[in-house]
Formats: sequence, structure tokens, C-alpha cells
Amino acid sequence: MLGGAIGLERELAGKSAGLRTNILICIGAALFTELSRDVARVGFTRDGRPYGGPGRIAAQVIAGVGFLGAGAIVHGGGAIVGLTTAATIWAVAAVGMAVGAGAYVDAVGSTALIVVVLVGLRPLEAALLRKRRRVRATVRVKRGVSFEIVDTVIKDLGIHVSDNRTYEHHSDRTFELSLLGPSNQFDVLCEHLRKLPEVVSITTD
Repeated sequence: MLGGAIGLERELAGKSAGLRTNILICIGAALFTELSRDVARVGFTRDGRPYGGPGRIAAQVIAGVGFLGAGAIVHGGGAIVGLTTAATIWAVAAVGMAVGAGAYVDAVGSTALIVVVLVGLRPLEAALLRKRRRVRATVRVKRGVSFEIVDTVIKDLGIHVSDNRTYEHHSDRTFELSLLGPSNQFDVLCEHLRKLPEVVSITTD
């Protein structure tokens, strides 16, 4: 139920790791944690200590879920997608481990907090993203001019270069850039770059 509550939000958001995925992750983590405790009680030494450590199997859940979450992360076109889904998978596994360990209050409280983060903070995240935008820019400079001259101006204005491709031509050098930053800074960037004697032209889309 706890894994499903988180998975339902992911399903409604159209994410790859949705309802069934999160339920299965939560069930698996809970089962592994419970097995880890049970296996540790199978045998005892002469002084009463268990042969096995109760955290051995459960510890592998963290590493295993990490690989599962990494598969949800996609990098392409200068952007990284799937980080929230990967983090959710990791958190759902933690909820399942809490259930398996009998920490029901922690499990329920964590589930509520995760759902609040995924649903309640979405409008705030959208508002922040509206203030930032991605722009493709083509900057032509004189032949032999290094990218550092352009990069310094870009960074000083708080804009991030997510992708940079350089093309050499007979008479000049061209930088194809993917930029991410505050919307109101791009016009300022163009003005600053046009003032540089090394810059021949700049276009954005």
C-alpha cells in the first residue's frame, strides 16, 4: 500500500517507474529485509551470538536498487532526465526496508513525506523552471579565438553551458551552444558578446 501510494503519483505523472514498479520494489525490499533478520537467527555460536549479521542481505538492497535507479536516468540532448524517478525508486526501497524491519511508523511517515515532495512541490518546481529556459546559440568568432573568452562572459551572467560544439571554417570559428539560465539574462548576454572584438556574430533560437 505504501509503495503503491508513491507509485500512483508516478503513474499519474506518466513516469516509466509507475504503480506496479514501485509496489514491486517496496515488496522486494521489505521481503529482503525480513529475510535478512530471519536468516541471522538460523544458527547461534556457543556464546549465543547469531552466525549471520542481520544487515547483510538488507545492505545489498541499497546497492541493487542503485543499479535499478540508474537505468531510469537518461542523458541526451544536453539534458538529464529521470533523476526524480531514480531517487523515488531509492526512497521506495527504503520504505520497504522499514516495513520489513518492523518500523511501521517510520515507513508511513516517510511515505507521506515522499508524496508531499512529489506532489506538493511540483507547482513550486514548475514556477522555478518558468524563470529558466534553454536556448540554442551560435557564436561566430575570429579564427583562432579560444572558447574561454566566450565562456567567461556566459558564466559571469549566471548561464550554464550544457553542450558545446566547435566548428572550424576557413575564415572563422563557430561555437554551437546549448545554454540554460534565467530568461532575462539572454538578451544581456547577446549585448555583452556583440561588444567583444573577437566575436563576429551571435544568433539564438
